[in-house]
Amino acid sequence: MVTDELDNDYDVVVAGGGAAGLNGALMLARSRRSVVVIDAGQPRNAPADGVHGLLARDGTPPVELLETGRAEIRRYGGRVVSGEITGAVRDGDRFTITLADGRAVRARRLLVTTGLTDELPEIPGLRERWGRDVLHCPYCHGWEVRDRAIAVLSRGPISVHQVQLFRQLSDDVVYFTHDQPDPTPEVAERLAARGVRVVPGEVAGIEITDDRITGIRLADGTVVAREVVAVGSRMVARAGFLTGLGLATTEHPAGFGRYIPCDATGRTEVPGVWAAGNVTDLSAQVGAAAAAGATAGAQINADLVEEEFDTAVAAARGEFAAAAEAELAQAVNGARGHGL
Repeated sequence: MVTDELDNDYDVVVAGGGAAGLNGALMLARSRRSVVVIDAGQPRNAPADGVHGLLARDGTPPVELLETGRAEIRRYGGRVVSGEITGAVRDGDRFTITLADGRAVRARRLLVTTGLTDELPEIPGLRERWGRDVLHCPYCHGWEVRDRAIAVLSRGPISVHQVQLFRQLSDDVVYFTHDQPDPTPEVAERLAARGVRVVPGEVAGIEITDDRITGIRLADGTVVAREVVAVGSRMVARAGFLTGLGLATTEHPAGFGRYIPCDATGRTEVPGVWAAGNVTDLSAQVGAAAAAGATAGAQINADLVEEEFDTAVAAARGEFAAAAEAELAQAVNGARGHGL
């Protein structure tokens, strides 16, 4: 990744250079804000061949999309710097953000778009195929695996919903309970009605031949032929560097990960800090993340505008008061000079 020079002070530092961060920075740069995106270069969707469900850019390779976004930001004077943020603290009316290589930068506002980490079951072969033929989202990858032999690996009750969605894409879907309880009679009836076979027992590994998945191996040695594995990850926001600001992740109400809470504009509970994208919306696709980044960028600019007007009014009042005091002093001195 081409990297710009990092200055000492900015209006806004954007932590993370994915769709949310880049679109937030774009809005800020177009508003003539000094803004820098600091990106560790570890996009969540790096293993994927293309971004899907994004209007007018469907199928675009993730790397190409990010390169285009960086170029757009630079066109308006914004900067994109390669680096890993390790800490952030409040320093008067600024934030000081530190990087792993020892560099530091100050900013009036902070936009957090560092995304999330996908935690997968410890099953041999699963992590290595992630983003290829091991996937989680039918909207991100479903069309590409349509009509294939799909395994859905249970991670809890929400996996039943995942089964139902993938059944829309293929007639050949098998549900593996793995280390979770068997479906309730009602759920089993619904799955059977749609031709979904339920296979109980712990999954011991993924069978791979010629760089492709060929089956699911159970602990008893049984192998069930499959081509694709769908499994829900536990999604955990990348936010450890925010502890110095007292901003911590919270368990998601649905129970599938941890996120940073914020309001609809991206404003967090810490004044001056906004969040957008997967760091706060665990299920957001690229388009939704980009839109949230744009909203947060606009809100940050509006917040800075209000602050600047407040400062200008206070300064003007101070100047008026000083001028009035000087005029009064001059009048008093003049009166004394005339013996009054």
